[in-house]
Amino acid sequence: MVGDETSAEEATRTDRATAIRLDGVTVNFEDVRALENVDLRVDDGEFVTVIGPSGCGKTTLLRTVGGLQDPTAGTVRVGRDSPDAARRDGEFGFVFQRHALLPWKSALANVVFLREMAGKSPDREAARDLLGTVGLAGFEESRPAELSGGMRQRVAIARALHLGASVLLMDEPFGELDELTREEMGVEVRRVWRDRNKTVLFVTHSVPEAVFLADRCVVMSDQPGEIAAVFDVELPRPRDESVYGTTAFQEQVARVRTALHEGYELR
Repeated sequence: MVGDETSAEEATRTDRATAIRLDGVTVNFEDVRALENVDLRVDDGEFVTVIGPSGCGKTTLLRTVGGLQDPTAGTVRVGRDSPDAARRDGEFGFVFQRHALLPWKSALANVVFLREMAGKSPDREAARDLLGTVGLAGFEESRPAELSGGMRQRVAIARALHLGASVLLMDEPFGELDELTREEMGVEVRRVWRDRNKTVLFVTHSVPEAVFLADRCVVMSDQPGEIAAVFDVELPRPRDESVYGTTAFQEQVARVRTALHEGYELR
């Protein structure tokens, strides 16, 4: 049954519209070139992970897609719009390593806060449902200090979803979590992604995490960041923690790790 689901998903991927497209994107900061000639396409509803050595421009790539950083050269499109237009229209939900929750607000109030700031009417019942979706039913009135690290990241994910964004840009969101919690959160994020039909671009330093989460995994070279390799991740869908123990998973990890080291050695 899983094989049938995988085949069906792969067949429909070729018919999907492009959600994100970068053509020849270069980003310079004074004397530092962060990205060089990056070409990348992310299809609607696809989960793409980005991995590379520290300082290779992964976060710059995410910020450029999200309209927070202008490219020095090249073009970025989000659907048919520029990143700035897509950001103004609320097409992006950002989830960062530091959750940036307001400590004096409850989990529920934090979820609706960004919609309020964007001038959109919050839906508190929908926000409650989202907290339930990410496993936080019963914690709606808890403040961040009363929640674990993983729970705070769940609130941040629910907050991004409550904006109604079609694209989630996630920058090391599990970086401060222990390994077991990271794995649990990976399962949770894939489930939410599948159920909510979002497009996800996810930056990580962890090769196993990059492989577990992805439809495709993008490997970047050392600075200036270029795309060294792109891998289709051929693992069953849906996935749970049992995937980590399979030979197929270990082989995928080994391929990505080899490309990562080769990309680093190019410099």
